[in-house]
Amino acid sequence: MLGAWNGVLVAWIGVQPIVATLILMVAGRGIAQLLTDGQIIAVENPEFSFFTGGHFLGLPFPVTIVAAMLLMTVALTRGTAMGLFIESVGNNETASRYSGVNARAVKMFVYAFAGFCAGVAGLIGASDIKAADANNAGLYVELDAILAVVIGGTSLNGGCFHLPGSLVGALIIQTLMTTIRMRAVPVEYTLVVKAMVVLAVCLLQSEEVREAIWRRSATS
Repeated sequence: MLGAWNGVLVAWIGVQPIVATLILMVAGRGIAQLLTDGQIIAVENPEFSFFTGGHFLGLPFPVTIVAAMLLMTVALTRGTAMGLFIESVGNNETASRYSGVNARAVKMFVYAFAGFCAGVAGLIGASDIKAADANNAGLYVELDAILAVVIGGTSLNGGCFHLPGSLVGALIIQTLMTTIRMRAVPVEYTLVVKAMVVLAVCLLQSEEVREAIWRRSATS
């Protein structure tokens, strides 16, 4: 429902996507804190703990969830016309609309589906700590999401997206964070590392930067 709300703000009201999602990010956490009175609500339930502690077909259940979500997303975007519509609207919304594509409906679907995925991720996170923590759960995870996507080869300018690449990007981030923690690097530095990686990848996606690097390597 909250993902659909973002879709309404962006597709029908015309709010900038970054503004709409930031509003929900701040307001959503504030509403959750009001509902819980700022307390961490412990959850002692075996079925709920199964989300992160259980196994299915010999694999940890979170891995099964990730595989199922990836297969469902691939089926929707590659097995139907929706994937083509998403890339078309991302590349050029005006041209897509003139071609008969309902750009508003496409945006609505994308935001609603993204909200569904975020909800599943929230369940996994809450199950991992066995609590509903509106103060710290998911804090700064949006930077991880951006980083996974850009590392996976998806341009922030819109258009073509790469699902397997995004999955690989998420694995790279987790490996990087695990390595930093194992090396006893202070937690504060992890945000700096993530920000620098995002900046580096975005610069590499810039045609001007790539041309400058190519010219410099050619002359040397």
